[in-house]
Amino acid sequence: MAKVGGRPAADAMNHFLNGATSQEDNEMSPWERITRQHFYHHGKPDADEEEKRKCHLCQIRSFKNHATIPISIHNDTDDGAVLNPDFRFIDRKIAAKDVPMADASFKAGCICKHDEDCMYSNCHCLDEIEVSDSDPDTVNGEVDGQFYNSHGTSTRPPHSRLAKDRPKNKRRKKVIAYHAYGQKAGLLRSQMLHSRDAIYECHDLCSCSRDCPNRVVERGRTVPLEIFRTEDRGWGVRCPVEIKKGQFVDLYVGEVITSQEADRRRQASNIARRKDVYLFALDKFTDPESPSELLRGPPLEVDGEYMSGPTRFVNHSCDPNMRIFARVGDHADKHVHDLALFAIKDIEKGVELTFDYVDGLEEMDRDAHDPARVKDMTECLCGTDKCRGFLW
Repeated sequence: MAKVGGRPAADAMNHFLNGATSQEDNEMSPWERITRQHFYHHGKPDADEEEKRKCHLCQIRSFKNHATIPISIHNDTDDGAVLNPDFRFIDRKIAAKDVPMADASFKAGCICKHDEDCMYSNCHCLDEIEVSDSDPDTVNGEVDGQFYNSHGTSTRPPHSRLAKDRPKNKRRKKVIAYHAYGQKAGLLRSQMLHSRDAIYECHDLCSCSRDCPNRVVERGRTVPLEIFRTEDRGWGVRCPVEIKKGQFVDLYVGEVITSQEADRRRQASNIARRKDVYLFALDKFTDPESPSELLRGPPLEVDGEYMSGPTRFVNHSCDPNMRIFARVGDHADKHVHDLALFAIKDIEKGVELTFDYVDGLEEMDRDAHDPARVKDMTECLCGTDKCRGFLW
């Protein structure tokens, strides 16, 4: 059983709630005092509002899904460490005032009459996806009103529309990123899971319902997360329940800033490389030749150092169990696309969640094996068999 200040956790919490002597208060670790202050004082009518506003426990308890899928913070080590008091928990990205946004007139959702229509290439939200006949999940879709599995067996799901309900000989290709039926419903399809393709989803401007199979990220996190103190790598994140391969875990959120502001913050940081841990460029669709002015210039960046969600505390691993995918809702907002974390393998409960901080950056991988460069690089502490030894 975890202990706090030498007591079993349950007894310690009761002691906090009942108050403690000044001597005991002086003997408490910083984390114990923060926890006691939150549970013993912040629920009272006369609680200090500014103190509550800065309280990390109050911040995460304000999230709309906290009652069912909570975020918790644990420090069962003896180091007494607490989160940076200047850090603030948020559950969605926040754009800085100088970040350009698409005009509302350019935004639009799909007009699909049935939720199942949002799985196919004629859905407006999916019309930019290239259809591939080599994808087994694509050819195992609906043709003339019938659904076929890999064995060629018709498996028309509930509420599917027959061919007579659509134009004659109309053929549709399934291009949705997710499995839509059965035990794998809501999980990324295999081909998508092993690609670096963007995920296109329906969103709040669409005519489909909240239960649309193409609103997985849109519906939000579905698993509880625990921020915990590791023995040698600061804070980390784990999940108290099992996570399936292909399951959405959470978004990486933060303050969306311009590339110029990101560079200014790097220069202002005491350790610029440490700052890069929290900065993620939204460059998936950046193209100097793009017809969209929002995509032609330097990409925006997400800074999660001082405001973010629990995934801000996820550690790096050279053999990770999660990967970040670019997720697009409204096509007009590609320049501010989401950063969605999905499990790329089955994850047992209690196992630390990780992703590769330099995933896809081949030059970083090469530098980690170059003796002339490693002397200036940051040492990796992931400890896996596939560890490259250095980050950047």
